Amino acid sequence: MADRNIFSGSTGGRSIMLGAAGAVALGLAAFFTAVPADSQSGSVVNIYSYREPVLIDPLLKAFTAKTGIKTKVIFAKAGLTERMAAEGQNSPADVLLTVDIGRLAEAKSKGVSQPLTSKALTESIPAAYRDPDGHWFGVSMRARVIYASKERVKQTAISYEDLADPKWKGKICSRSAQHTYNLGLIASIIAHMGEAKAEAWLRGFKANLARKPAGGDREQVRDVFAGRCDIAIGNTYYMAAMQRNKKNPEQQKWAAAVRIIFPNVTGRGTHVNLSGMVLAKYAPHKAAAIKLMEFLASAEGQKIYAEIVSEYPLKAGIPLAPHVESWGHLKADSLPLARIAELRKKASTLVDKVNFDAGP
Repeated sequence: MADRNIFSGSTGGRSIMLGAAGAVALGLAAFFTAVPADSQSGSVVNIYSYREPVLIDPLLKAFTAKTGIKTKVIFAKAGLTERMAAEGQNSPADVLLTVDIGRLAEAKSKGVSQPLTSKALTESIPAAYRDPDGHWFGVSMRARVIYASKERVKQTAISYEDLADPKWKGKICSRSAQHTYNLGLIASIIAHMGEAKAEAWLRGFKANLARKPAGGDREQVRDVFAGRCDIAIGNTYYMAAMQRNKKNPEQQKWAAAVRIIFPNVTGRGTHVNLSGMVLAKYAPHKAAAIKLMEFLASAEGQKIYAEIVSEYPLKAGIPLAPHVESWGHLKADSLPLARIAELRKKASTLVDKVNFDAGP
């Protein structure tokens, strides 16, 4: 995809969307070369984002309206953390916004983050959803749930352990287990069950697949709709994405054919993951960057984010978006996300060991 402008809002902020890593290198250089004079005094925040501009634009507009600080956003699906590492002290990035605990942990391990002590952040974001050393903070939470056929699945309760039950043989759809969303889930299974039992579970899960893992979360729901499987694994926010997809009304049919079941609600709770934020190691506008991060964790920021992205706010007392609340009650697994990050490598090794992505 060629570099192009995405939006130029009333905030004075700008954003560009980038494709491959080469485009990232060119795009960042061009985008941040001519920095307005006012940005040198800290009245701008440069954001590298794995989150699409349309999802964060309303937040950034509200932030600018509140503080007068403008924003500039680079969006890419991959390569931003690597770019920050390559740029080193010359990086223009102030804040990195990510969509998974894996990328949050990666930012820390690659040395592109810096620790932050902020009373506003620690009071808003529970300890389980922030780095113990202050290198990353969650912004919103999503749950990894079961999408079940309304027509063919009558039960209303399920556990992740049940995915290995032979009664589901040939009835489960899943994307690649090496995808970051599934690695997080498998890491949580290792944390709760131990590596040996997690391996046995993953082998049973694989044996129950209806087909070779492929596609994204929405494609799993599509295949439940089509009758290729009865249940599928997916993140909660995809339900809203399908229900609201006016450009592709077929996806609304997929969503209408399934209901969400939150696994393990009578036990440890449902596995959750994060979208999150990182203060860049060499942030040139550190004070403004911290103000943005604190805004995202504030009651105002959390409310906007919950409504726009159809995820769960982390700050206590913030109401769910009505359509999110309609899916049912989420009892979140209290396992610290930092523990999930630690076990992701073991999870990936386990996926290869059982050859999960080869299919049943």
